Amino acid sequence: MPGARADFGLVVGLGNVGARYAGTRHNAGFWYLDALSQRLGAAFRSDRKAHGELARLRAGDRDLRLLKPDTLMNRSGIAVSAVAGFLKIQAADILVAHDDIDLPPGTVRLKFGGGHGGNNGVRDVATRLGTRDFWRLRIGVGHPGDRAAVIDYVLTRPSPDDRRAIEDALTRVLEETDRLLVEGDVEGAMNALHTRGSGSPGA
Repeated sequence: MPGARADFGLVVGLGNVGARYAGTRHNAGFWYLDALSQRLGAAFRSDRKAHGELARLRAGDRDLRLLKPDTLMNRSGIAVSAVAGFLKIQAADILVAHDDIDLPPGTVRLKFGGGHGGNNGVRDVATRLGTRDFWRLRIGVGHPGDRAAVIDYVLTRPSPDDRRAIEDALTRVLEETDRLLVEGDVEGAMNALHTRGSGSPGA
């Protein structure tokens, strides 16, 4: 997508709330938002109307919201559509960070539109927004090698080596924060992220 740009108004991290899920692969989107809020000095507050935890900050000359839905993964779209609707944020200006089993740990990819890749949170966001045309930050967590084992796999903790690889990948994303979220230079961020780290480029 040559020259890709976005005026992001909402960054969403997908995951499941509660101590039981905190360290599981399915919460990689939450891990990113927690790290991003620390980097930007933003504080999350519970917001009933947002169906989750919401943080507000300035990104250049724009207001930016960070959202962690508390609806559980499969109903993430409830929170995303509520915030986007209330603030009149277009789908193309939303970035959804989520775990991706089709990418190895240590790999991150930016993608606009397309399918949900088996992630039910992404599926629900697309359904409730009425469009697939939003940005995704795909955070690789690896695949168990057996489709029947996927649910248990994403709801368990990664090995120490895989966790370090995922955290290293998120650090690379954080290094692109100004370019991605302030300048809106998605192409530049994609070029930087897709040429570093392990794994194949992917789609």
